[in-house]
Amino acid sequence: MTVTHRVVEKEQERAVPVTRRSFMKGLGVTGGAGVMYGAMSAIGLAPAAAEVPFRAPTMGDLVGQAPGHHSVAVLGAGPAGMCAAYELGKAGYDVTVLEARTRPGGRVWSIRAGTEETDLNGETQRSTFSDGHFFNMGATRIPQSHVTLDYCRELGVQIQPFGNQNANTLVNYASDTPLSKTSMTYRAAKADTFGYVSELLQKAASRGALDDVLSADDKHALAEFLTDFGDLSSDGRYLGSTRRGYTSEPGAGTDYGTRLAPPHSMSDVIRSGIGRNFAFDFEYDQATMMFTPIGGMDRIYYAFQDRLGDRVKFGSVVTAMRNVPEGVTVEYTEGGRAQSITTDYVVCTIPPHLIGRLGNNLPADVLAALKAAKVTSSGKLGIEYSRRWWETDERIYGGASNTDKDIAQIMFPYDHFHSDRGVVVGYYNTGKRHQAFESLTHRQRLAKALAEGAEIHGDKYKKDVTSSFSGSWRRTRYSESAWASWDSTSPEYKLLLQPVDKIYFAGDHLSNAIAWQHGAFTSARSVVAALHSRVAGPS
Repeated sequence: MTVTHRVVEKEQERAVPVTRRSFMKGLGVTGGAGVMYGAMSAIGLAPAAAEVPFRAPTMGDLVGQAPGHHSVAVLGAGPAGMCAAYELGKAGYDVTVLEARTRPGGRVWSIRAGTEETDLNGETQRSTFSDGHFFNMGATRIPQSHVTLDYCRELGVQIQPFGNQNANTLVNYASDTPLSKTSMTYRAAKADTFGYVSELLQKAASRGALDDVLSADDKHALAEFLTDFGDLSSDGRYLGSTRRGYTSEPGAGTDYGTRLAPPHSMSDVIRSGIGRNFAFDFEYDQATMMFTPIGGMDRIYYAFQDRLGDRVKFGSVVTAMRNVPEGVTVEYTEGGRAQSITTDYVVCTIPPHLIGRLGNNLPADVLAALKAAKVTSSGKLGIEYSRRWWETDERIYGGASNTDKDIAQIMFPYDHFHSDRGVVVGYYNTGKRHQAFESLTHRQRLAKALAEGAEIHGDKYKKDVTSSFSGSWRRTRYSESAWASWDSTSPEYKLLLQPVDKIYFAGDHLSNAIAWQHGAFTSARSVVAALHSRVAGPS
């Protein structure tokens, strides 16, 4: 169907039913064995464990199988939208991407000099960061296993390591112990926590408390492990360790360095909760190594834009989408002018909680399902300093300090090492902690963040500040949430995995990697495969 620019409002056309047998026959001919086997698995005709990797559709898949013009409107130029448009473009689809913002990436947003934004509180900020300096308001890291890295390779986006954890950063938590609101390095906190836990387990085993589950050989092996893991003394006690660090580094000759003061008592360490964040980098999707694009996460989406060219229409605010006999009509405004486009299909990547505001003829159960997604409050603040005190004074190169204060964490730059300035993320928090910042002005956010950060890193935290920029995703136009989540086994979630006539939904919220670019990409690829199978298969 040729793209037409007109408004059409007619009754929703029912999708043509396709039997399993005819679907698989057509898919095998047009998509190849890989696509066919993946689809067989999806509908239960082949074991899921044998799934093959996604293969992007190619133009050859349609030649002689589905003659004619095939058009798709993609709503949103975030990760899911750009990925869907890019993959569909490989097969020769006439793709139009409508994006309300004037930039690609959606919630993947890198703040640089000149970035300007007016939030839903009515406040306008303009970034004055120094040239080359930035921070990622949205996504900032990529696990090794995520398909995001495959797109970096394919699109030529250079990557670098991301410091997800650092032994020299600090922890600072409130408690009813002498450690309350006291900053200590991650390395010292880990040494003490792991040391005392090892001592406790060693005592339990040596006193026979584990005899019902461990043999004598088991207990011997466990003792060897715990001695090394906790750096225990010969009699099984944790007495402190060089793992805690030094106040002055060991040097030459007889300069043995000055070790940190002995650790607090076992009871104080355990009750203080200083180890509450240690499991973070144990998580599958947070384990080192982590990566990030050089120059900002949005480099990925500018690379997509380079491939898609003028098929991406920025400043196009979608106001309606309706299934019509000819396909799907989408209404939008561009430069203050009302326009419309009718295409064979639509891939809608607009956040689920915003779709109901559009003019639409979606069924009631679909609208209810869209409303079921739970929105998340989250945001960040970038602070540019004219002195990299974290490197010169505290020997911190990347990573994050953690706290139970409202700022939650302070993230240090992973770039421009040893330069004269840098941008620190003064907070990255979610939920109630971020709600403490959400309604504040930027100046108020900065003041609160500097005050709390100084309680962790000292008065230098308040000095040498040259510029700053903050954002709250629930107060950001066209997003109004950092991410949307729900139970992926729920009927609402499963309903939105299916198209509504010619409208398909995609986004990280329709994946098992919510809030990750990987989730958006895998969702988009799933939709591309389903849509292409439908077009290429028999009618």
